[in-house]
Amino acid sequence: MAKTCAVAALIATIFCFSSLLNLAQATSETFFVEGKVYCDTCRVQFETKISQPLADSKVRLECRKREGGELTYSFDGATNSTGTYRLPVDGDHEEEICEVVALKSSRADCSDLKAGYERARITLTNKNGLASIARYPNPLGFMIKEALPNCLEILAEMGLIPLDL
Repeated sequence: MAKTCAVAALIATIFCFSSLLNLAQATSETFFVEGKVYCDTCRVQFETKISQPLADSKVRLECRKREGGELTYSFDGATNSTGTYRLPVDGDHEEEICEVVALKSSRADCSDLKAGYERARITLTNKNGLASIARYPNPLGFMIKEALPNCLEILAEMGLIPLDL
């Protein structure tokens, strides 16, 4: 009987310590924000099949307090040769508003940003049902000065009627 109680106490102790280890691991969670930056060759503010990836473009991840907007986390990064970036984030930012911001295009001929489309909001918490540590914001796009001539054809293939091309 004494051995049974000792074994039960040992098992209970192991469960308690394992839960504490999981709690410690959850609070030191590291996320990775993975996204891409492209050149909008049709000036339509979304990707088309003729959009081009922008290598070496600059992006920034910013997290701000909901109340007052004080900056709590910032990390700068750049895109690779395929126009994708991967930014590490330490800790849980459940109570903050986090966004990836396009800072600078690597191409002078594709550097226009439309207000409101230069950033993508992202959730950085492990308390929302997402099991992966990777988070994927919407793509960020810079626009060329004038749409390419074949954009009307591309948009027609997509079933879209251009309003100002």
